[in-house]
Amino acid sequence: MGPIYTFFPFLVSCLLALTLTPLVRRLAIGLNCWDQPVDRSVHSNPVPFLGGLAIYGAFAVTAALFLDLNEPTVQGLLIGGAFIVLLGVVDDLFRLPAWAKLVGQIVGALILVSYGIQIDRLSNPWGGFVYFNHWSIPFTVLWVVAFTNSLNFIDGLDGLAAGVAVIASVSLLTVGIQTGQPVIAVYLTALVGGAALGFLPYNFNPAKIFMGDAGAMFLGFALATISVAGTLKSTAAIALGIPVLALGLPLMDALFAVVRRYRNGQAIYKPDRGHVHHRLLQLGLNQREVVLLMYGISGWMGISAMALANLRLGPGLGVIMFAFISFYFGAKKFGVLDGERREHTR
Repeated sequence: MGPIYTFFPFLVSCLLALTLTPLVRRLAIGLNCWDQPVDRSVHSNPVPFLGGLAIYGAFAVTAALFLDLNEPTVQGLLIGGAFIVLLGVVDDLFRLPAWAKLVGQIVGALILVSYGIQIDRLSNPWGGFVYFNHWSIPFTVLWVVAFTNSLNFIDGLDGLAAGVAVIASVSLLTVGIQTGQPVIAVYLTALVGGAALGFLPYNFNPAKIFMGDAGAMFLGFALATISVAGTLKSTAAIALGIPVLALGLPLMDALFAVVRRYRNGQAIYKPDRGHVHHRLLQLGLNQREVVLLMYGISGWMGISAMALANLRLGPGLGVIMFAFISFYFGAKKFGVLDGERREHTR
């Protein structure tokens, strides 16, 4: 499969998101769905949310146009994704307790499993495969929940989560085409990337609409599903590292948030102002500068993921270690693992 076969679905998904987003914005305003600024918010004025409906809508309609809806992977992502979007909308409107949202995310992951989307094996760097057997379902659920939350954690600046999702999608799409992954996984990646890109012009600073938890969780959920259906089934020496690197920025930021909150005696689900983007704002950068810098970091991680797909074990491990060690020291330098700083930022 060449790039030309995925470009048209990508373009249609993008154009649909461009069309649906202003309509969803009007709906959000009509329903009085505004994201009001709170103490930890970066925006200072109310912004309508529910943008995740436009992202999912563009994805679902394009999937119906280009894919076989009887294919289990497509069904699992459409139904599981719809459940995650609904969960996110309810959370956006009523602020669910953390445990309820986590239970919902686990249910979403189990929907995927019910359609046969699970991590049953990984390529063994020394030859053959490692099979998970009865650990397959727990590992799949953990994988999906981690990815689902990772994009939600960094959705704190205009255009950040959507842009990172586009970069990660393009990285995984490139790897999928190069390594001959299943056609379904490649097409789904194109549709997710197109939907996120089409939403981005309305979400970039100054944002006209937010994607909310519904959009951020769906994008993370979709990329997790795609990695299970495609990348993790490849024969790359270190297949596990490819999606982890492609989404390295949000995954590492989420991990650092958990470590930071635990070290400071906070509940790990309690929001704070210690994320990477908060620290960069505290250095004096404005929103656009921070977002563009984080796009650059995400792009570097994506390029690392693409390189990893064609490397042998030794060089591949070197790429992974260099990427995450440099990310760790960068985060440590900017205080991402420290306690929350109290100075006001915008």
